[in-house]
Amino acid sequence: MDLVGYQSLTNMISHIVFILITWRLLQALNLDGLIKKGRVFEARVLLMFLTITIGTAVSNFFLDYLQWSQNLKFLL
Repeated sequence: MDLVGYQSLTNMISHIVFILITWRLLQALNLDGLIKKGRVFEARVLLMFLTITIGTAVSNFFLDYLQWSQNLKFLL
């Protein structure tokens, strides 16, 4: 059961780290031209959703790749 706990902790940390990295990267984009006047709140919510979506997808890829590399020992 310890393994499940460590894996859960690793997954949570990975998701948070990649979401934070994605947030920082999206902040570097100049999206002011795409935002309608008076729609700042909606734009921020969209940016948060994009951040969570992209960060989670990248984290899932990273975690899958990590799992696949650990499973390579069963190939031989």
